[in-house]
Amino acid sequence: MNDFYSDHARSNKPGVFYFFMVALMGAVVGGLLVFGLGSKLYNWTLSGQSTQLVQNSGSKETPLLNIDPGQASPTIAIAEKVGPAVVGISNVARGMNFFGGVQEVEKGTGSGVIIEKDGYIVTNNHVVEGATQLIVSLSDGRQVKAKLIGRDKDTDLAVIKIDEPNLTVARLGDSTKLKVGELAVAIGNPMGMEFAGSVTTGVISALNRTVPVGDQKFKLIQTDAAINPGNSGGALINAKGEVIGINSAKLGGEAEGMGFSIPISSAKPIIKELISKGYVSRPWIGITGGEITPEAKAEYGLPLGIYIEQVFAYGPAFKAGIKPGDVIKSIEGQETKTMAKLQSILEKHKPNDKIKVNVSRDGKDLDIELKLGEMPQAD
Repeated sequence: MNDFYSDHARSNKPGVFYFFMVALMGAVVGGLLVFGLGSKLYNWTLSGQSTQLVQNSGSKETPLLNIDPGQASPTIAIAEKVGPAVVGISNVARGMNFFGGVQEVEKGTGSGVIIEKDGYIVTNNHVVEGATQLIVSLSDGRQVKAKLIGRDKDTDLAVIKIDEPNLTVARLGDSTKLKVGELAVAIGNPMGMEFAGSVTTGVISALNRTVPVGDQKFKLIQTDAAINPGNSGGALINAKGEVIGINSAKLGGEAEGMGFSIPISSAKPIIKELISKGYVSRPWIGITGGEITPEAKAEYGLPLGIYIEQVFAYGPAFKAGIKPGDVIKSIEGQETKTMAKLQSILEKHKPNDKIKVNVSRDGKDLDIELKLGEMPQAD
């Protein structure tokens, strides 16, 4: 009897085949769950022989980049699509040779992005500054001379132009829609033309970073994608293959893992003016002055504001009746205790706009209407 029950018990124990089938079914079910979850997380859809990266916009799905299923990263497709639109720029300037004669020498190199089929290229101002000749190197090996269209020191942007057929044009995106943590790909020529077309990847680390450079302050995109000297003027690209920033090694300094890029949405109106006018038109009051500190206020009995040291002859302030010694307390009802605040108010206006300026003169407040002029262009 014991043998009977013992044999019966052995016959009901799960065999090796049973465990194999359970493991197989678990793997299949688990794989289906992971595949389904992964599809929702990453928004990938299969289409024919390729995989398309898509973005959801309501009930509509807009195809963005075609990604080969065999590729490990969308960066490959981004590099293939946008890479040919990124060029090298050699800044050639006059210099002294060994014998004391004048010769043209390469002052430095940078990068640029082709933004229109007719050869317009956006880059940094410091890449082209001081050049007597600009040489553009295309991804297919062509080297051609470029013409300077316009540059703007205040935003460190410039536009140059080449006359060549069969150019790859980069698509400009919308940097106002960026989110911290999303993919960022930088393409440029770090450390010179021998490393042309280098691709580095990272994420958007921060937005609207205020970076002071000299007297200027820039609001920039921060990324941990490597941006080195020579990358300046190159492209920062999102996962859709759109340019969302113009990289600048100069504005970023030398901190490791902290690259900076000029937001493309801020750059677009500057680029448009550089192409149409060759410069950026900015409003101008026509004064020089300085901030009145709390210490100066206490010592001299002046109100807080901008003390006017000089009024340019026949400029907007001169024509409006503003005089040296006046203190600008507010513009359009907004206090102007600092030069930065005064400048931020003016940036919201255009030349020929009329503004109301409140000044203090000999202890009395005066409201003066002033018609803004256009800031003179530096040589």
